[in-house]
Amino acid sequence: MRIAFYAPLKPPDSPTPSGDRRIARLLVQALERAGHDVTVLSRFRSFEGGADAARARRIRDVSLRLAERYARRLGALSEDRRPEAVLTYHVYDKAPDWIGPGVARALGVPYLIAEASLNPGRAKGALAIGHEGAKAAVATADAVLELNPADRAGVATALKPGARIWPLAPFTEPSAPPPAAGPRREALARGLGLDPALPWILTVAMMRPGDKLASYRVLAEALGRLADRPWRLLVAGDGSARAQVEDAFRALGADRVRFLGLREGDDLAALYPAADIFAWPAVNEALGMAILEAQAHGLPAVAGAHGAIGAIIEDGVTGLLAPEGAAASFAAALARLLDAPSLAARMGEAAAARAAHRHGIGQASETIDAALRAASGLPARKVREPA
Repeated sequence: MRIAFYAPLKPPDSPTPSGDRRIARLLVQALERAGHDVTVLSRFRSFEGGADAARARRIRDVSLRLAERYARRLGALSEDRRPEAVLTYHVYDKAPDWIGPGVARALGVPYLIAEASLNPGRAKGALAIGHEGAKAAVATADAVLELNPADRAGVATALKPGARIWPLAPFTEPSAPPPAAGPRREALARGLGLDPALPWILTVAMMRPGDKLASYRVLAEALGRLADRPWRLLVAGDGSARAQVEDAFRALGADRVRFLGLREGDDLAALYPAADIFAWPAVNEALGMAILEAQAHGLPAVAGAHGAIGAIIEDGVTGLLAPEGAAASFAAALARLLDAPSLAARMGEAAAARAAHRHGIGQASETIDAALRAASGLPARKVREPA
């Protein structure tokens, strides 16, 4: 099928790294893996953080005009080139989809959403316009692919009759065989001045004000409670709040923390197997793609229990969950793994196995394909059984 893809928060070809961009790219890859032809419908960002209602109205008005323009342009294409479905990724109050529903309606094709969330508390106030747009998009959708189970209650009440929610586990690409952990760790130890015999904790996140900074501060407070243990922390990330992040860890000592800057692709993938534990408090974080990637690389993770994090980490099996924002509980969970390396190793093995079984792009591709076919009235594709 020909799919018009839209990500109102951040397009998949955005130059700014983030988990949201990563998921948008993975969705495109999953669609293409199923044999679909994907084009980006629009790169217009509808994000408005809630402080400026007038700006939100301007975004809505521009979006609606763009929807009309796209509909005319695409409608003028021959039938064999026209999109057969519109799929939008991540619709919520701060980034509603004012474009996709109108285009799908004008073309007479199904409209699907991958990850939608609706917060009734935002129906009034500065975010009311965004909430209205997000709710209207959900009400138009023929199917919603649910990446975060916590969103179901709000989304289900807005769906039109006959629309279906399709559970879709957060997913990632299968890892290429990583560089041997031993040599990679030795090389990092030499380059960073670290003792490879000590336990290394890794965290990966952009450094932005708000929830990301709050998570970094929780992590710093938690590690401050573990000063009696010989851990070292590797921080992969960068952003506008880097100075505040570095300040949060300053009291821990420069010998304890290494800031590695932004790491992506193979450079980041090589970090995971070199570490011993992944840690991220995940304050107000919906999915936690870095956590999933760490698990796929065989790292046990300690994370805050928010959003879909509990769908990624099986508490006590592949890692440990702590109450969101609770530094003391987070420290206790880290201490449990630091004090029992064999337990951490077992959890890492279980994490890799679970990621391969439940969170692979192949499984996601089949689910997305099935949702598209059902919404289009096409017969389900027969899934080949493994040999």
